[in-house]
Amino acid sequence: MRRWGDLSQDADDRLTAGSVLDHAEMAVVVTDRFSNVLYWNPFAERLFGRVGANPGRESLRTLGISEHDHPLAADLAKQVLRGGVWEGTFDVVRGDGTLIYVRAQAVPLRHPSGSITGIVITAREAMRSNEREKDRFGLLERIGERLAGSLYVEETLNRVAESLVPQFADHCFIELAEGDRLVRKVSTHVTGWTPPPGSWPPVGAEISYPLGHFADTALRRQETIMVEDFSQVSYPAPSEGEARLWGEIGVTSAIVAPLCVRGETLGLMYLILSNLTNRHSPHYDTFDRDFVGAIATRVALAVDNALLFEEERHTAESFQKHLLPRVLPSFDGLEIAHRYFPAAPLATHGQGIQTQVGGDWYDVIPLSAGRVGIVIGDVEGRGAKAAAVMGQLRAALRAFAQDDKPPADILARLDEWTRVVASPEHDDFGADITNPPIVTCQYMVYDAWSRQLWFANAGHAPPLLLVDGEVRDLEINEVGQPLGVRAKGMHADLVYKEETRILPAGATLLLYTDGLVDRRPPRDAAAGAYDDDETMTVLREKLAKSSAESVERIADLATGAVPGEIDDDMAILVVRAAGTELQSQERTFPAQPIMVSEARRMASQAFEAWQVPEERAELACLLVSEVVTNVVLHAASAGVPRRELVLDGPPLPFDESWDVPGFEEEMAGDKEFTLRLRRGGESVWVEVFDQDLRLPRIRSAGENDEGGRGLYLVDQLARRWGSRPTREGKAVWFEIPIGGR
Repeated sequence: MRRWGDLSQDADDRLTAGSVLDHAEMAVVVTDRFSNVLYWNPFAERLFGRVGANPGRESLRTLGISEHDHPLAADLAKQVLRGGVWEGTFDVVRGDGTLIYVRAQAVPLRHPSGSITGIVITAREAMRSNEREKDRFGLLERIGERLAGSLYVEETLNRVAESLVPQFADHCFIELAEGDRLVRKVSTHVTGWTPPPGSWPPVGAEISYPLGHFADTALRRQETIMVEDFSQVSYPAPSEGEARLWGEIGVTSAIVAPLCVRGETLGLMYLILSNLTNRHSPHYDTFDRDFVGAIATRVALAVDNALLFEEERHTAESFQKHLLPRVLPSFDGLEIAHRYFPAAPLATHGQGIQTQVGGDWYDVIPLSAGRVGIVIGDVEGRGAKAAAVMGQLRAALRAFAQDDKPPADILARLDEWTRVVASPEHDDFGADITNPPIVTCQYMVYDAWSRQLWFANAGHAPPLLLVDGEVRDLEINEVGQPLGVRAKGMHADLVYKEETRILPAGATLLLYTDGLVDRRPPRDAAAGAYDDDETMTVLREKLAKSSAESVERIADLATGAVPGEIDDDMAILVVRAAGTELQSQERTFPAQPIMVSEARRMASQAFEAWQVPEERAELACLLVSEVVTNVVLHAASAGVPRRELVLDGPPLPFDESWDVPGFEEEMAGDKEFTLRLRRGGESVWVEVFDQDLRLPRIRSAGENDEGGRGLYLVDQLARRWGSRPTREGKAVWFEIPIGGR
């Protein structure tokens, strides 16, 4: 006879380990020493969302543990296989995409001999067991980690919703204050359900809670409000549609927590339980209220940080974009495309909130007679300070470029200016310890009619040259030091050297800053980042396949050629030389008054051949006469020009060295000028070259003066005019529009 409580034979037969684990309300997972899953019970299938999967083909990492927790899983295995016990919290992404927090404990699986053959893991959904107090601090820490890595408001709020639905709520609303308005930013619900139209206001809608509503109370009191059971209380509904929906889905409980930071209320976080899900308890309690209040504090800090970051980033980005040229003018013989991208935030680097706008810049500057100045540069550092330095350097370079000096001279002047813009600093003894910003720069001058390219380099990466499907670096023999690092006492002429190249017809130049090639490796990249050679190989291969594409297309392809996130801000300038010859004429004349009419006749015939409108051609010929006359008159009164003197025989004594019979007459008789005419798409350019070093200037002519009005006419009638020094003397130029002034 059996005693009371003894098991029947049938029950005793079913009392096996498998049957017990099948009924356990706790996940049990068994793995081997290599973390391959050997067994899990039905509750584990449901918890991890892996119903129907084969345990023998799964590993511990494939149970849905989030990617950033994979190192945690590795630590679990190491500790347990050494005989220890591990306990902690995982973020788990279930099969339906929802995020839950899982509290797990792992112990060694031992063979009867005592050796460790595997791992036994027991797990439960955090905060949904009788050990909520034990879970609380671990969960707060994990949620804080997730929020700390977000740098944008939208990303932060979405992470909040992922953390709370469906584990703590069936519905989550987050509303932020915008002035006097409360605007809904997040509306997240359990998987597979969306609110019908006309019920809950959508994202972007302005929210207004009636007086006496528990959300209104939370805002006014700045405290977390909980409604434990809606069947016991009644509150005014914001709208009839919302009240009707509450009855349809069976709202049971709610918690509203204000998002307060630095004495300011940023908004509300609103959690709701309903009958859409089956839970152990359909109601919140005081423990849940306190816990959600603690979460709201962390959410408020994360939102505040994201708002500050976005404000700073927007300010610096707007600052820089307004300093960079928005639209580049069109130039004869050139096709141009440009791009600028700020870097992505450094969240993956664990460096917190950083503004990734920097000091990269580009510019294309119209110079004399259709020539073009091309520049790209990079100021070291990031943020508004780097952008401010960039703006000053760009403005200075544009001003220096108008002098039409050689590129090496321009970089030398910019190097001096880099020291001027540096903030003065002194040590404790008053000594100057100012550190100028370090700047790399490439400055080029391109003449589309001759296809000649002059350039000087200040520590910048050489442009890529695309010709006939081949991509290579533009040959640069002299790469000078970056601006701002030249040692005192070293003359700039020793640092920056000018070089000249001829661009083939249809050739394309890609100028870029290092943000184009310095990328963070993709998150799924097994081999990590490319080295410098591999990066350039990838870039060249992709550009070679598209060298015949438009410059806009090449700019787009270059932007995405190297995989990974942009690690530094990036500027790109793509310029292509015309594939056809541009029209021009050039002739040299003796500097004699009779040659003025000859020069005018040459200009008239050229303009007629180029089909320049008669009115524009007559105006251009008039100004040719004025400029050439000015050159001839000043040639007669000019001193001995700058020429190399070569004498045969021994050196002469000093008092006799310049007393060479016939030298002055010979030199005066050799004076000449060159007239160069150029036809562009919308303008004609006229240049007059002579050996006189003196640059012309406009002067006021008296009422009875016979001269002094020529340059005044040029200034009034030409669109632009100017002069520049040359190796042999100077050039005076002006531009006449073909279609109108």
